Amino acid sequence: MTPLYWQQASAELALADPVLASLIERFAGVALVSRGDPFVTLLRSIVGQQISVKAADSVWARLQAAVPELTPDGVLGSTGDGLRGCGLSARKAEYVIDLARHFASGQIDAEQWSRMDDGELVAELTRVRGIGVWTAEMFLIFNQLRPDVLPLDDLGLQRAVAIHYHAGERPPRRVLVEHGERWRPWRSVATWYLWRSLDPLPVEY
Repeated sequence: MTPLYWQQASAELALADPVLASLIERFAGVALVSRGDPFVTLLRSIVGQQISVKAADSVWARLQAAVPELTPDGVLGSTGDGLRGCGLSARKAEYVIDLARHFASGQIDAEQWSRMDDGELVAELTRVRGIGVWTAEMFLIFNQLRPDVLPLDDLGLQRAVAIHYHAGERPPRRVLVEHGERWRPWRSVATWYLWRSLDPLPVEY
């Protein structure tokens, strides 16, 4: 699913920022896409933390084989030993179980998210062990399609801003915030185009 706001956001950013105008023209016809169940998306983000893409894919395949229904109840029906047998570390197995418990108990209720602003949703997600602010922000952008998220700690965004705006010198956080203010209310969209300048292949979660 592509956001309904994409064309409007791209047009307004192109008018406001010459760098983005160039990137928007370069990547015309490509857009942010969301797919996947929220629980599965967060589960996969935990599985992939601090390991290579290849290793994460291998662990994920084994997890799918061991837990045919990747639902909160399906995960809670597995033992810690069973999860570790898929290649998860003991700590990640604890994170996966904690995530499943939050969903199963209703502590995380996706039906309530439309009533929450970005900060409230980040706060709810980061109560789960193993989900930090960056992971929550990626979830807001890629799964929930929130239009105005600026992931200040994202290395790709920092690098792209350095290349396109500061002759390769990475800007301090306050300067990144200033750039973001010019991109409101479409900071997620601006970030997405800047990511594309580093990696033309769109990411999907």
